[in-house]
Amino acid sequence: MPIITVNNRQIHIQELNKGAGQTVVLIHGMFSNLSIYYFNIAPVLAKHFHVVMYDLKSHGMSERFLDGYDLDNMSSDLIGLIDHLQLEKVHLVGYSFGGLIALKTALEYPDRVNQLVVIEAPDPQDEKARNIIDEYSKEFLEHYVANFTDTTKVQMGKRQMEKNHRMYEFLFNQTSIKADMIKEKHFLGEAHFNELTAPALLLYGADSNCRPTGEWLQSQINQSELELIPGDHNIPIQEPQLIAETIAQFLSKILTQNHG
Repeated sequence: MPIITVNNRQIHIQELNKGAGQTVVLIHGMFSNLSIYYFNIAPVLAKHFHVVMYDLKSHGMSERFLDGYDLDNMSSDLIGLIDHLQLEKVHLVGYSFGGLIALKTALEYPDRVNQLVVIEAPDPQDEKARNIIDEYSKEFLEHYVANFTDTTKVQMGKRQMEKNHRMYEFLFNQTSIKADMIKEKHFLGEAHFNELTAPALLLYGADSNCRPTGEWLQSQINQSELELIPGDHNIPIQEPQLIAETIAQFLSKILTQNHG
């Protein structure tokens, strides 16, 4: 269980194919962990790239914190991780809230980001997403797990269920996460996406409630392409192989264009 210390914080990371010339950093969404990539998506990308996955603060096996869930702090955490690993420039892949972290980082630190892949990044103004925090209960988690298996397609065991429940209760009831998410509700409208230098691939579910956000981002980001994947907001779970292959093809194509 690799735990590294970045900015006096303990972060759980996993790496694949360390010897590859190009690095892809995978960022999961809120209330998830790096396992959403580990079993299906990361191994495909690792055929071509050095892959870095990490648990966001208070998620998975990373250290717990009471605050710092806004995009500025999350982006700073990510750059600290990249610095710690002595990586000059990386590709970023972010899912859901992780997609917003990837966008924020590419805007704030353009010299550190090669290519950008945004999967199902939501509009932070969407109150439905924030209301989940108010509605959370152990019954909510049990209902969610009953409807969605994890990326291994194996039903979550009782011990893991209890562990996740404790993590969610901490996040929802003891941290600044909701206040920090509310602070970011104007992020998309205020960001200068026309200044984004990294080519971007936008992956959205054809039946996702977030699809209009993906279509809007495509209209705002000069070097961007939108791919619709069969499914809804959970496309990394529903179509991991297609997601991985589409990302690998995009990154390889851009690299060939830049160096060919």
